[in-house]
Amino acid sequence: MALSGRDIIGQAKTGTGKTLGFGVPLLQRLHRPGGNLPQALVICPTRELASQVASDLQIAGKDLGVRVLAVYGGRAIEPQIDSLKKGIDVIVGTPGRIMDLAGRRDLDLGSVRVLVMDEADEMLDMGFLPDVERIVALLPTERQTMLFSATMPGQIVNLARRYMTQPTHIRASDPNDQNATVDSIEQHVWRAHPMDKLELVARIMQADGRGLAMIFTRTKRKAQKIYDDLTERGFAVGTVHGDLGQGAREQALRAFRSGKIDILVATDVAARGIDVDGVTHVINFECPEDEKAYLHRVGRTGRAGNSGVAVTLVDWEDVARWQMIDRALQLPFKDPLETYSTSAHVYTGLGIPTDTTGRLARKDQTRAGLDAEHIEDLGGRQPKPPAPSRDRKPQKSSSGARNGSSTRKSSDKPSGDKPSGDSRAQKLQGKSRPRKRTKAVTSEQ
Repeated sequence: MALSGRDIIGQAKTGTGKTLGFGVPLLQRLHRPGGNLPQALVICPTRELASQVASDLQIAGKDLGVRVLAVYGGRAIEPQIDSLKKGIDVIVGTPGRIMDLAGRRDLDLGSVRVLVMDEADEMLDMGFLPDVERIVALLPTERQTMLFSATMPGQIVNLARRYMTQPTHIRASDPNDQNATVDSIEQHVWRAHPMDKLELVARIMQADGRGLAMIFTRTKRKAQKIYDDLTERGFAVGTVHGDLGQGAREQALRAFRSGKIDILVATDVAARGIDVDGVTHVINFECPEDEKAYLHRVGRTGRAGNSGVAVTLVDWEDVARWQMIDRALQLPFKDPLETYSTSAHVYTGLGIPTDTTGRLARKDQTRAGLDAEHIEDLGGRQPKPPAPSRDRKPQKSSSGARNGSSTRKSSDKPSGDKPSGDSRAQKLQGKSRPRKRTKAVTSEQ
């Protein structure tokens, strides 16, 4: 149906190959690759997903001579503009950078024949919707539109129809399969104490057969804290969250994919669409916000027919939130089992040696680590600062000092320096200050 040019709303479980589900028809429908203007546009909610989709399409379209460009923030815009001037067939990017390039008239979307929204439920959420509407307004009305996601609520489907022409909603699942997640994921949901979580996670990370692992948190600060703590315990860890620069985020993902680190701590920026081979364990350090976040997080494991383990740690105050997720997904974990780092079911259920401690033994610290992966320089052309004019008089700063001059504390003055020009003694040119005499006041007065 996609090859015939029909508008499609595609829904399938995480890890079942949605990228190639829209990527192959998109590449086949390109008309004479090698023109000046892009013919296809793929919009993604995160930078990491945009980079991954562009890489997948580049590999799939290599023999066809298709030119693919990823455009997203955090990277210098000038190299992207240079690539657009040379000619690009497929643009993959985030809404913000696409709007920047279109606003500068460096990106012409007038020849786009295929529009794809990956993780469409997130793209049509209120946070992205205004930018998406402005981008769609720049596209030709006669085009093919495809929306793909693992979760597609009814209100999102109704909203999506505004941008589509008689779309077909396709769900790729077994009619007899009522599970929201793939069967190959072994799920555990435990009620854990916040003070014991890091110790518990450190022991889970030493389970037999554990490959790569991802740990998800709700906040950037918590992600950084877990990264610091696990690093101190001897694990090879990286982190991805919004407080990091794009170079550091991509460094962590490259190190994770190459095996230089085997644990990635992340916020939900890495929960949607990121595909890394060999992820065997996913840890929800805190209860996810909703059932959609849960599905996308645990979907980082058990991909392409592989098996995986997902562990969710629920705080006491989040039990009600978890029960809503459990009810929405029809899971059998309404009342999470109270669990500590010393609980017997942790060791037996996940295959953890009974003598495991909260620190990784030195003999097991064999990974190269995050520092073994270089940080790519993503900076663009930096404008040169204007040369100071000799004709301009120095202006006073808010502190009263003139620009270009430095102030020095009295304790920092070199020996032999004259008093400051603002001192009273210098103003009087060495003259002593006249003393004022006052009459003594006696009790008789």
